Amino acid sequence: MKIPVTRTYIYSMKYSFFALLFLISLIISAQHQEKVDFIQGKVDIKVDPINENITGSVTYLMNVLQKADTVFLDAQNLNVIEVKLNNKKVKSTNNGKKIVIHKRLKANKTYSLSIIYSAHPRQTVYFLGWKDHLPGNEQVWTQGQGKYTSHWLPSFDDMTEKVEYDLDISFDKKYEVIANGTLIATKELDGLKKWSFNMENPMSSYLMAFAIGDYHKKEVESNSGIPINLYFYPGDSAKVEPTYRHTTDIFNFLEKEIGVPYPWQNYKQVPVRDFLYAGMENTGTTIFSDSYIIDSTAFKDSNYVNVNAHEMAHQWFGNLVTEVDGSSHWLHEGFATYYALLAEKELFGEEYYYWKLYDTAIQLKDLTNKNMGEALVDPKAGSLTFYEKGAWALHVLREQIGEKRFRQGIQRYLKKYGFKNVTIDNLIEEMEGETHNDLAVFRKRWLVDKGFPFNEAKKILISESEDVKTFLEIQKDMTISRTDNQTIITRYWENTDSDALKARIIKTYYKSLSQEFVRKVLRSESVMVRQALAVSVGQLPLELKSEYESLLEDESYITKEAMLYKLWINYSNDRANYLNRTKDIVGFSNRNVRLLWLTLALLTKDYEPNDTNEYYMELSGYTSPVYSNEVRQGAFQFLEQLIGFSDNNLLDLVDATQHHSWQFKKYARTLLDQLLEKKDYRDRLDKLKVKFNKEELRYISNKLISE
Repeated sequence: MKIPVTRTYIYSMKYSFFALLFLISLIISAQHQEKVDFIQGKVDIKVDPINENITGSVTYLMNVLQKADTVFLDAQNLNVIEVKLNNKKVKSTNNGKKIVIHKRLKANKTYSLSIIYSAHPRQTVYFLGWKDHLPGNEQVWTQGQGKYTSHWLPSFDDMTEKVEYDLDISFDKKYEVIANGTLIATKELDGLKKWSFNMENPMSSYLMAFAIGDYHKKEVESNSGIPINLYFYPGDSAKVEPTYRHTTDIFNFLEKEIGVPYPWQNYKQVPVRDFLYAGMENTGTTIFSDSYIIDSTAFKDSNYVNVNAHEMAHQWFGNLVTEVDGSSHWLHEGFATYYALLAEKELFGEEYYYWKLYDTAIQLKDLTNKNMGEALVDPKAGSLTFYEKGAWALHVLREQIGEKRFRQGIQRYLKKYGFKNVTIDNLIEEMEGETHNDLAVFRKRWLVDKGFPFNEAKKILISESEDVKTFLEIQKDMTISRTDNQTIITRYWENTDSDALKARIIKTYYKSLSQEFVRKVLRSESVMVRQALAVSVGQLPLELKSEYESLLEDESYITKEAMLYKLWINYSNDRANYLNRTKDIVGFSNRNVRLLWLTLALLTKDYEPNDTNEYYMELSGYTSPVYSNEVRQGAFQFLEQLIGFSDNNLLDLVDATQHHSWQFKKYARTLLDQLLEKKDYRDRLDKLKVKFNKEELRYISNKLISE
């Protein structure tokens, strides 16, 4: 007997079907695909920077370990055009977060899964400079960690799914395309150029990356024969050496120190504008902030060495061996921080290394004293814990078990779990197995306990560092001795040749120094010691005027910036002289000296009056989106404090409230909120609404209504 199908019954079946699919997607989203192992992924994409989208395909080779009815990939807001299994169309669903393939899969069989798709990434892929009409300013780059590669590629947000990826990218041939792996071929077709990259070993998909822009490169090689490509902007050829200084030294040191060969085919480093972090250790392809592009003067103040070494160390700790989840994040960041410190120790000496440990110990102690200490096994711990407490834990472990056994344990760990995923327990087990040490006490004290054991750290520093030991003795003498501070400082000063210790003494006890002592410091030839005085001094006495003026000639942008401002404040009759002496200095990539100079030039009465408008237009122009967020923020700060904002500055500020960098966006939104408290700025912003784009208009309209 046939049952009549009513409209209600049809709706019921529809509802049940979609509810079932939704339930399946929820279940799938909460589990790891243990029944399927994805082996290889062949990606072929076209990147369109004008429309900010990506079109293409990916074909995965997967082994089915057990019978399965579904298989899924993470796909954030991707448009799926076609899905094929073994070259045959197959049923799939796409809920905006995952693509689920509904097909019975046989155990012990290999399948090919192909997906044609398009993406308009809301994050992870960043398109810069394509609308500002400034030649050479165009870039496209990715950031997968914390943002998910699944925003531009059907892939795996789960770090435990490791795949050997090959990547083809089609783009305008005028630009350079850089990605993971070895560039094995290029081909021009239909006005575009296709770059084909090959990887030999598997990786988690958050480590996939590409960068596109106007780049040149310098090619070097490690002692073990690994090709190293150092990318730079065409106009920065003179900055290549100081920017990448010690790169091969770091690489060679890490290979020797770790004792396990570099696990990838080559290594590339690519600077990009407005990067979200200092750097990111994508497999074989580190992307880093172009704020680290520096000249030789800047190298003395702030350089790329630590970030360079940190991201390079990640190629072993994080990329070769990858955490299972956030509770083992120490295995990434603590290790990269520690091995970067070891590399700096090799380059700059032991005391440099111990001063860094001392500074982080103080920070961690303060965190503990505020009852904000965190365990290294806590997946929600902050950067200070994962990075700095993590590095301290490794320093202590090495001290406890001995250098030789420490190295052997690390080698055993990396070799056993290479191209796999690990937990902290896996590391401890391997270290105990190699050294025959019970590490339970170490694990509890340094990994599980929330507090930082400062007294233990202090004892280690005193026993290992002459500089830190002396500094702590000074602190003690200054507290308990009846001798005057100047006498105590002089005694220790004359018994050390360490510029680092002398700089530390000046920064800590400047107010206790006599004019005669300061005069002696100003006669020093050490840039480090003189810089410590430049940043510490407040009121400049007339008796030392010429000596302080000499600091303007030091090879340090920190010193030049500090002294330009302080000399300008203290000796008003010579302001024009100080401005003339520093007129052509730009400073770091954030233009720190130039922005200060422009501000002081505008505030100096009768200084080059014919050029006043030119100086204002330059300073005001630095808020434009064509500049890096560091330059823009500096310009906003000077204009806010001293001059005020033009309509163009307000337009640039509203633009900044939509920036992809959360730090810069937060700054811009806070500043805008402050301006909206003033009626004049509220009225001006209201009149400017016709010039905002859709996102800006929505944001500012809500602000104006809420106020």
